[in-house]
Amino acid sequence: MKPRHPDAPNILLITADQLRWDYVHAYTPEGFIKTPALDSLAADGCLCERAYSPNPVCIPARHNLITGLPARYHRFDDNYFGPGSKVCPWSLPTFAQILSDCGYATAAIGKMHFQPERRATGFDLFENCDEVVYDIAEDEYAQFLREQGYEQTGSIHGVRNVLYMQPQQSLLPEELHSSSWVADRSIRYIKSRATRQRPFLLWAGFIHPHPPLDVPENWAHLYDGCVPPRTFSQTPLSKLALENQCIADLPDEENVNRMRELYACAVSFMDHHVGRILKALDEEGLRENTLVLFVSDHGEMLGDLDTYQKFLPYDASCRVPMLLRWPGHITPGSRRTDFTDLNDILPTVLDAAGTPYPGELELPGESLLAKTPKKDRSVQYVEHQRERKRWCCLIGERYKFVHAYGDREQLFDLHEDPEERNDLLWGTPGPEILRIRDELDARLLEYEGRWGLPNYVADGKFAEFPPYEIQNYRECCFPSFMVQEPGAPAHTPLAEEILRAIANEPTVHLENLHIRELLTSCGEMTDQEVDDLLERARQQGN
Repeated sequence: MKPRHPDAPNILLITADQLRWDYVHAYTPEGFIKTPALDSLAADGCLCERAYSPNPVCIPARHNLITGLPARYHRFDDNYFGPGSKVCPWSLPTFAQILSDCGYATAAIGKMHFQPERRATGFDLFENCDEVVYDIAEDEYAQFLREQGYEQTGSIHGVRNVLYMQPQQSLLPEELHSSSWVADRSIRYIKSRATRQRPFLLWAGFIHPHPPLDVPENWAHLYDGCVPPRTFSQTPLSKLALENQCIADLPDEENVNRMRELYACAVSFMDHHVGRILKALDEEGLRENTLVLFVSDHGEMLGDLDTYQKFLPYDASCRVPMLLRWPGHITPGSRRTDFTDLNDILPTVLDAAGTPYPGELELPGESLLAKTPKKDRSVQYVEHQRERKRWCCLIGERYKFVHAYGDREQLFDLHEDPEERNDLLWGTPGPEILRIRDELDARLLEYEGRWGLPNYVADGKFAEFPPYEIQNYRECCFPSFMVQEPGAPAHTPLAEEILRAIANEPTVHLENLHIRELLTSCGEMTDQEVDDLLERARQQGN
């Protein structure tokens, strides 16, 4: 089958995971971060200044991206894993399916995070590189490491459990790191003969800078002493923000600052490999007829407002970089100041390919290439979770209003307080603040009723739920996949991998972390084994 219009371009979608918008130099030219590859995309194409994740967590954001629809339809209001996970309805078309039906060669390489991972996503080639691998048969990157003689390495993406957001360095050589592998496989695909016979859609998905921040040694000190101090809220934090403090398990400011440095290192390492992929396009003469899109699924609080991770309505969590380049179609150096989001990716891809959306549902997004745009881009709607943990928010030109079903509402003045440190609804707000709140509340009700989960708006009001109770959580996912095959050697003991990962990170002191609780409660180690680990860590300076 041939594409529906004769000049259909190749499409290269590159995604980073957990990359916040202001850790790309083109967004903050006065800042410290170095991202030359992404800066070149911005210089040669369009930078979307106010791009957002419609649901700032991995699996929901990626289902929005590939289906163009919110959780109301694909059902992922949060991350769901394992055999009992929800599944994306087979009846929802994905942009990969649609383009495949129109004659495109389609490939996905790297982290995708769909549920189910491979079924009916529409990719002819699917080379997986997931954060947590339960079955080596389902992960091409893990198979590659086995072929390279690293089948005994359990923490192939860094030590995730007791060191989830702790400073650490990669257990693998730089050339075998997942970021290197994603770029290598993407370059191989671009250079393959199959891509010359018909247009291709290639999605290259990097895990970094998602924790663990396991950067290679040669990249681990790019930003020593360069990262600015974190910000702190002037008003009490929301319950979900307080809950997220526990995840990081960072005991002191020196430890936090080092984590922030390594996050920046991971960004630049990822950017280096984005540059390699873009160079391959040029070498193959494909630059002029390839639409390149770069986005992140969500951001990372990184200790700002004294909280961590994603899941939150603040810009560090839900605002993302979004860059587009298509020579002859997108003006070099252009910038969009209206709101854009991941829902716009599917219609943009279909527009470039010259094919209509075949589904029956209304799409909340619109092509970023539209000649006569109709989408209201004066506000941005964002949602997350369900029941009393659910929140939704509306972001306007100046104000951001958050409705939390099991917590208090919040209002921020983004002109006077771009770091969102001062909740205007805390205390006793004046009549003008209440007027602004009421206006945004009315508009948010409309968006929540139209695009949010069913049954959360009734009779012109938000549904009511009991107050949310904080559920502290620490990452406790342990390596398991390499020992599943009969006859496979056991992976390196976790204690050895922990010690290796932190050997060159003197801010990490295991005795200050909650490792005994994690390692013994999950049955990974006995108390005596934990004592032995702590003693060995003290001897090596950790």
